[in-house]
Amino acid sequence: MAAMNELDRFRTVWETEARLTTQLLEALPAGQYDFRPDPGGRSLGEMAWHLSEIEGYISHGIAKGAVTFQEAPPNLQRPREIRLLAPGYRRVHEEAVARLGGLTESDLDREVGFIGRQMPIRDLLWGAILMHEIHHRGQLSLMCRLAGGTPPGIYGPNREETAAMREKARAGKV
Repeated sequence: MAAMNELDRFRTVWETEARLTTQLLEALPAGQYDFRPDPGGRSLGEMAWHLSEIEGYISHGIAKGAVTFQEAPPNLQRPREIRLLAPGYRRVHEEAVARLGGLTESDLDREVGFIGRQMPIRDLLWGAILMHEIHHRGQLSLMCRLAGGTPPGIYGPNREETAAMREKARAGKV
């Protein structure tokens, strides 16, 4: 198997993380869109959609040559129901992937504007898209639990999955 270049590696990791994000969005408790554990913070629905905004705005900015947050990418209107968040995220993700599909390995060092400074596309892909999304997904996992939902295990089993594994081991079924 040939070694993967950095851009292909990013795309592979991004797709894996998008799948995990979709699983969390599908686990959000219905009827809790407006749940807000911090009166000054985002609601569950707002935080969930922020994951889409990250991919939409950053990919749009990279494609345009500057990330300004002044011009929204197309089709980024926030759904107002929990059941619409996961399919909406998948659509925005697929659009972001397509928007960045023309990038080449040599583009990674090219700098684009990002909130008043220049940043290499590499840093925007790994930091502004991927790590930023993972950070907020962690917050959303906790919000899901606080709202009465059961967030899926992301990088390991959640509490319920751990209990099921322990029970299976106790029963000698491992």
